Amino acid sequence: MATDYFGKSVELHKKLKGKISVEPKIRIKTREDLSLVYTPGVAQPCKDIAKNPELAFDYTIKGNSVAVVSDGSAVLGLGNIGAKAAIPVMEGKALLFKEFADIDAFPLCLDTQDAEKIIETVKAIAPVFGGINLEDIAAPKCFFVEESLQELGIPVMHDDQHGTAIVVLAGLFNATKVSGKPLEAMKIVISGSGAAGTAIARILSCYGDFDKTCKSVKDIIVVDSKGIVVTGRPDLNHAKLELSTHTNEENVEGTLNDALVGADVFIGVSAPGVLKASHVKLMAKNPIIFALANPVPEIMPDEAKAAGAAIVATGRSDFPNQVNNALAFPGVFRGALDAKAVRITDGMKVAAARAIAACVKKPSTEEIIPAVLDRNVAKKVAEAVKAAAIKEGVVRH
Repeated sequence: MATDYFGKSVELHKKLKGKISVEPKIRIKTREDLSLVYTPGVAQPCKDIAKNPELAFDYTIKGNSVAVVSDGSAVLGLGNIGAKAAIPVMEGKALLFKEFADIDAFPLCLDTQDAEKIIETVKAIAPVFGGINLEDIAAPKCFFVEESLQELGIPVMHDDQHGTAIVVLAGLFNATKVSGKPLEAMKIVISGSGAAGTAIARILSCYGDFDKTCKSVKDIIVVDSKGIVVTGRPDLNHAKLELSTHTNEENVEGTLNDALVGADVFIGVSAPGVLKASHVKLMAKNPIIFALANPVPEIMPDEAKAAGAAIVATGRSDFPNQVNNALAFPGVFRGALDAKAVRITDGMKVAAARAIAACVKKPSTEEIIPAVLDRNVAKKVAEAVKAAAIKEGVVRH
């Protein structure tokens, strides 16, 4: 009998009344303890920080804290469910930060879905935090919000975009080792032009800039619900118009069918069931399928393999090759905090992808991505991200 995860999850949340709590690092047992952690002693750290704001990273929780910020507009596969309903997911995210990277994270679900107000609010609360993890904010608003917060002087990353892109790139690095065809020589079709699809297209088109041993992918086609994203399509918003400038170099028009002819890779970050067996048969021999819609993928693994797919990844834990953001974001922020980085760069993301891929010692069709519960992954990612940040010089001095 299948486990009733939904019912058991409700029971767990009701019992725990939330999944995280605040734990003191020191117990107040004497008057002297009280005088050190609060008045009068606390006045001196305050005065020191007033003179040198950088000391906040050394004297307070700022140096090891991340705000998990959402407006509840695009939560998991649930859509726009609002701030209160998003709390369980953001709490879960905060728990994963602590479990995998020992980062103190706190869920901040904002009761506004206005981009300018979100930006204003994050800027206002930023003094307390060492990093900002934007989460479950709908596209195209998420692009504007993230871009507008890059000058805060602390790492800001929209995980739905970049966490997914990092793990996808890691999986493709290993998938190409199994297939024997270089990634840069592949034709890749991405179904979905939202947060994840856009970020995946971007990292595939630029990762070669940070690695002299390879070149970036040139043949990328993105497809949305209305067809292929191509320059000149009249219904493109600003984000999709920008996306069209660095994908689909041959200006192919049409549907998913047209895009998939001769394709080596399909990456789905769209909707259940959009990829059919007949689509897979249009692709090159032994194609790679990343069907990442959750909980129901674009195509089920058995159907994809029966149609000729050589390697299949999904977002689910009950199939091999799970693409899970938890492989990326804890280590990325751990490395960024340890490096005292002022932002998270494309180079740091590519370094994270390389580190994740390297955690699989012998890639195979059934193992191109490490297990999400592998505790070594966050450590390796953190080391790689820290090194990349220092090399690029995006650190506080």
